[in-house]
Amino acid sequence: MSDKEEGVRAPETRQLPEPDVDKASRWLPSLVWLIPLLAALIGAGLAAKAILDQGPTLTVSFKSAEGLEPGKTKVKYKDVEIGQVRAINLGDDLSRVLVTIEMSKEARRFATADSRFWVVRPQIGASGVTGLGTLLSGAYIGVDTGKSVAKKDSFTGLESPPAVDGDQKGKLFTLHAESLGSVDVGSPVFFHRLRVGKVVSFSLDKDGNGITMTVFVNAPYDQFVGKNARWWHASGVDVRLDSNGFKLNTQSLAALLIGGIAFEAENGRKPPEPSPANTAFRLAADEASAMREPDGEAITTVFYFDQSLRGLQPGATVDFRGIVLGEVRSVGIEFDPVKKNFRMPVTVNLYPARLGMRFKAAVDDAEGSAGHQLLERMVSRGLRAQLRTGNLLTSQLYIALDFFPKAPKIVLDISKYPMEVPTVPNTLDELQTQVASIARKLDQVPFGEIGDNLNATIKQANALFKQLDSQVVPEMRGTLTAAKNTFGTAEQVLQKDSPLQSDVRQALQQLTQTLQSLNALTDYLERHPESLIRGKQGDEKK
Repeated sequence: MSDKEEGVRAPETRQLPEPDVDKASRWLPSLVWLIPLLAALIGAGLAAKAILDQGPTLTVSFKSAEGLEPGKTKVKYKDVEIGQVRAINLGDDLSRVLVTIEMSKEARRFATADSRFWVVRPQIGASGVTGLGTLLSGAYIGVDTGKSVAKKDSFTGLESPPAVDGDQKGKLFTLHAESLGSVDVGSPVFFHRLRVGKVVSFSLDKDGNGITMTVFVNAPYDQFVGKNARWWHASGVDVRLDSNGFKLNTQSLAALLIGGIAFEAENGRKPPEPSPANTAFRLAADEASAMREPDGEAITTVFYFDQSLRGLQPGATVDFRGIVLGEVRSVGIEFDPVKKNFRMPVTVNLYPARLGMRFKAAVDDAEGSAGHQLLERMVSRGLRAQLRTGNLLTSQLYIALDFFPKAPKIVLDISKYPMEVPTVPNTLDELQTQVASIARKLDQVPFGEIGDNLNATIKQANALFKQLDSQVVPEMRGTLTAAKNTFGTAEQVLQKDSPLQSDVRQALQQLTQTLQSLNALTDYLERHPESLIRGKQGDEKK
């Protein structure tokens, strides 16, 4: 069909019916508003969940923030990540840094008063090498929880890891020692040469006279620590040379390098009741000192010597006939204005209880003065102190106490502190004094005059010898010749074939025959004593 034809025929127009439109109700919301409402509800839920899942925010102060970075440094407990460093700021006094830490939900229990925080870095200590993993991963903050229920959000960080974890089982004990020796934090504690604990901390006493240590003994070895346990330094080598031979005692190679402490029961057996935690003990210098009976109260005395103290050191023994009664505390020098010379004071600690139970009972009284009075009586009987050589190789000296009955009488002043015990010079000094006296006497001998007299005597002797050679010797030669002739004549007389010898031999034979006849007559008379009256029977018959 062409366009013209279409133009001729006009399309028919149809009327569409009006649609029935229902008016919307005014009290129902539009569905469009449900989408933002739903989004708001989801956002609120997510925010609530984030708030509920968020852990506590803690602030820890350290001396330095070395190795710490916000957003990177982790917080770990037993190598499990429980938080992260959010910010690092300087403190108000600029002496410390404040590290803000965001903890996880599971780490809320670490926000307690006794929790501990420290920075884990590579470190070499007495307990070994720690923190090697941080060489690659970087430093992190370690945390250890305590047992407190009090909440806290601000802490002071430790500069080194704690020696004992909060969940480690065992007991803490306190030790008092005169010196630290080679012990350090982390040094081992030995029991029968078995490592059973470690040193936790140490500090100087307030009076400056000793060291207080805290040690931790692991369970179940803490049950072997009784009230009478003996503790000693196990850091060195105990070398002894006695009648039993050469002895070398040490705990282990680790004790030689990093020090250590050992303990033992008083009688070597398990105690009936373990000591409670934080019990205080005395730490001895060696095992022999630890196992020795308690010394009791010390008596401080001073000895004044007028001789050289070279070789006498603090700690040297004070000996009484082989029994160690004490040790030297100090060696000094002071000027004596009366004698106008110097004297050497030696201060020592004496322990009278080492002389036995009976002596200890004699000095123990209510007033506490019996020991001083007894010492006074012993000094009046001749008790003196004397320096003696303890080792010929090292020339080390010690002080010997003994009785010298010939010593001058001295009254001891017991009211003076410290008490002054008199001294006597040692044998070597006496020998030197005697040698010096002999030398002075030899100096007084007139050796020159003696020499002159001796020369004159020798000259006179030489003149006498010359006179003997010229006068006496010729006369002596004649006398010797006459004596020789006399001896020759006697020799001729005494020869076997000489007439004198023959006559003497015949006389001896006749004498022998006469004696034989006398023996026969004696035998006959013994058998026939009546022959002295009647005569011989043969004669009557005739």
